Amino acid sequence: MSKRVLVVLGHPSGESFCAALTEAYVEAASGAGHDVRVLRLDALSFDPVLRSGYRQVQPLEPELLGAQADITWAEHLVFIYPIWWGGIPALMKGFFDRVFLPGFAFRYRAGKAFPEQLLKGRTAHLLVTMDTPPWYYRWVYRMPGIHQVRKTTLQFCGIRPLRTLMFGPVLGSSAQRREAWLERARGIAV
Repeated sequence: MSKRVLVVLGHPSGESFCAALTEAYVEAASGAGHDVRVLRLDALSFDPVLRSGYRQVQPLEPELLGAQADITWAEHLVFIYPIWWGGIPALMKGFFDRVFLPGFAFRYRAGKAFPEQLLKGRTAHLLVTMDTPPWYYRWVYRMPGIHQVRKTTLQFCGIRPLRTLMFGPVLGSSAQRREAWLERARGIAV
């Protein structure tokens, strides 16, 4: 069954292995008949700082309004990003801060501990690169950069993460190893 898929490349460089994973996923998803859009955060022009928190409305740049329209359009989202210092890159964090706003991604409710999830009905995949061995990141560090996206961002807004693939260590990896990782990315895109 065909889906509307939005792929978000959260790496600030278009020359990264994350960019290669994005291309592989998009190629496989398109080949499987899905309607695919790509949002490259490195190509957007926006202020990643939520200047006043939620106390004051900070007008969205046209590209962020377009990103919200793409998220609304999508049935399935794919976030591809590196783990840096245990977490997500500042550009991706700024994107979440500026785009996943009250009234768009969630709505506070008087007397309720948790807000209304406004992005319910969508699913997601996470494809994450790192220079730490994934087993170490999982068992020793406890995956803060994955939990931040899966639980405290996506699930908080109603998006249901289906699968997370961790690729690493990328630093020093062979061409054969990277090709195997690209094949795994293609495999979940269908």
